[in-house]
Amino acid sequence: MQEAFDGLAEQDNAVLVDVRTQAEWSFVGIPDLRPLGKDAILLEWQSFPSSGPNPEFATILCEELSKKDLDQTAPIYFLCRSGARSQAAAIALTQAGYKQCFNISDGFEGPLGADGHRGTRSGWKAAGLPWIQS
Repeated sequence: MQEAFDGLAEQDNAVLVDVRTQAEWSFVGIPDLRPLGKDAILLEWQSFPSSGPNPEFATILCEELSKKDLDQTAPIYFLCRSGARSQAAAIALTQAGYKQCFNISDGFEGPLGADGHRGTRSGWKAAGLPWIQS
C-alpha cells in the first residue's frame, strides 16, 4: 500500500485509477492525492448492479491517459475495494499495450475484519493514507 503511494509521489507520470463504483466513491470515500498535486482517475470497471465489466473501460481510460499526456510507459496503479476488480482492470490495460500496470492488492478497504467491517485490517484507509469523503 505504502509502496503504491510512494510510487505516485516519486514519479511525476504515475497515476492512480480507482475502478470502484460511483456509489463507493460517494459513500465510502476516495484516495486524496492533493498532497501529491494529483487527482485519481475515477472510472468504473463495472457498474452497480453488476452487468459485467464495462466494455469501453480500456478505450475510455486510454483516452483519459492521453489527455494527461501519459504514454504506454507511465506507471498506472489500479485500486478497487479489495483488489479483485482492480486486478482485472490492470490486466485489461496491460493487454491494451501499457507496460507498467500495478494492482493495489488490498484495495481501498481490504478484507472483512473480525467485526464484519472493512477498512480496519488492511487497504488504503487502514494504512492511514490520505482519503476524503464527499
